[in-house]
Amino acid sequence: MNKQTFQSLVSSIPSDPGIYKYYDAGSRLLYVGKAKNLRKRISSYFLKEHNNYKTDELVRRITKIDYTIVATEHDALLLENTLIKENKPVFNIELKDDKTYPYVVIKKEAFPRVFLTRKKINDGSEYIGPFSSAGRVRELLNLIRQHIPLRSCRLNLSEKEIKKKKYKVCLEYHIGNCKGPCTGLQTEQEYNEELTQVRNMLRGNVAPVIQYLRDELKKQIDLLAFEKAAVVQHKIDQLEKYQSRSVVVSPNLGDLDVCAVIRFEEAAFIHYLMVRNGSITRTENIQIDCKLDESVKDILESILMRLREKYESTAAEYIVPVELKLLKSDFKTTVPGGGAKKKLLEMAFSNAGHFMNEYRKKKVLLLNNKDQDSADSTLAELQKLLKLKEIPVHIECFDNSNFQGSFPVAAMVCFKNGVPEKSEYRRFNIKSVKGINDFASMEEIVHRRYSRLLKEGKPLPQLVIIDGGKGQLSAALKSIDSLGLAKRFTVVGLAKNIEEIFFRNDKESLKISYQSPALTLLRKIRDEVHRFGISFHRDKRSKGAIKNELENIPGIGKKTVELLMKTYRSEKNILDAGKDAVELVVGKKRVDLLWDYFQK
Repeated sequence: MNKQTFQSLVSSIPSDPGIYKYYDAGSRLLYVGKAKNLRKRISSYFLKEHNNYKTDELVRRITKIDYTIVATEHDALLLENTLIKENKPVFNIELKDDKTYPYVVIKKEAFPRVFLTRKKINDGSEYIGPFSSAGRVRELLNLIRQHIPLRSCRLNLSEKEIKKKKYKVCLEYHIGNCKGPCTGLQTEQEYNEELTQVRNMLRGNVAPVIQYLRDELKKQIDLLAFEKAAVVQHKIDQLEKYQSRSVVVSPNLGDLDVCAVIRFEEAAFIHYLMVRNGSITRTENIQIDCKLDESVKDILESILMRLREKYESTAAEYIVPVELKLLKSDFKTTVPGGGAKKKLLEMAFSNAGHFMNEYRKKKVLLLNNKDQDSADSTLAELQKLLKLKEIPVHIECFDNSNFQGSFPVAAMVCFKNGVPEKSEYRRFNIKSVKGINDFASMEEIVHRRYSRLLKEGKPLPQLVIIDGGKGQLSAALKSIDSLGLAKRFTVVGLAKNIEEIFFRNDKESLKISYQSPALTLLRKIRDEVHRFGISFHRDKRSKGAIKNELENIPGIGKKTVELLMKTYRSEKNILDAGKDAVELVVGKKRVDLLWDYFQK
């Protein structure tokens, strides 16, 4: 996969934590990696120079990228570890060791000991984890022992041995780290009550301990004991960062499969998770064409058996979003009400949603092979006509807009590979210019756009178009020069109506043949920035006059409406997504209110 091809895909990659998978032309898995931000991490492979031969060779072979979104970086680390062990990708074998992640064991014995281990033994003991950081767990265990005295010795503390009175309390008792169960000073019931607190803390319920430490912090500050206060603050910070619950690895789950389905127009988008021994071992995106108006229930009832055969699944349970009636099935289906299974289903829905959005984008932009070949030819012609150093796969265009000398605004549109990249469109309220001054406004918005791209380390365009003549172009170039970007890309002015192109310091404009596909593309970009800017201007003028219909629904507040609009953008898209998918966004109570209203 080359750089230009990747640039056409990058905007569809989410910025969430997760794992990514690279495949070659033969669909062989090359590499599995984790990321706190999937878009940034994957982009680093294609948009940066590499000194490592293996990395260059990996990038050269990649033809397909797949990814799975998870809730936290911790989950990404655990899922990466599991998938590498299960699939043994070509480029991971020499780079990853086979270490296992640590657990905390509560030993099956009288007055159970609590300690860290990397080995799970089938001895009836309770194992909590896994954890992504052994150091963080040790610090937590130390903190637990400071506030919940537990024994650390290996003595046999059976009732019979204690009654023999053969033990004496040790130093740990005298310094307050143990309550002396070995001599009968603590009953087994009292000890087990302490263990309940330990379990809660190890599973993430650390709020009471944090509150205790905050009280201690305030006390130390009042005493002006700032060094002790700093130690306490460090403990608070560690606890607040600590996470022990994991969706992708949970020993209590056992073997099961998870299947989420989202309907959109004439297609269904499925995300399938395979869980074995409590760990996710496989993630797949599947798209199917719906011939009739099948519901999510109809789709699941028809495909579960086929998925089971395709992936050779032997799981006794399927987690699904709706209740099903399957004939002669050797597994049960469960609609989870909460807990880890519900979180797994939510994770599957999140991934199915991203899969659907990627499909919608490609459909809207008509990114098929024929259109892409035509776009490539047009961009090559544009490069030749404008004498650009590179093919302008990334083009941005700016325009100012005002209405009768009021409400000054501006807009920027982005085209990649000859088609609109709407996620990169930007609207600007003019901030630093008083009154109507198109030149100063252009200077401001161009500076704001590219200073931000530089700050965030995002890729710059190869071509920037300023809608207007020499004056607008000169204003934009002031900002380009002040940012030191004059040699990084080409900036041209596109005169309105006449459609002639101005370059920096040129006295004569460049006129392109009216029949040229390159000029058609430039006109399309200019018309798009006009449309986008005018719609923004209209929205601004009518702000407050239009109230969203959703806000009139009793029980639906402004925050819920904002969340729905941000996620689905229109009421039609809400209905197309389906009740089950929307429920994962706003909850059951609110989705019931929405659907009652829509039905009426």
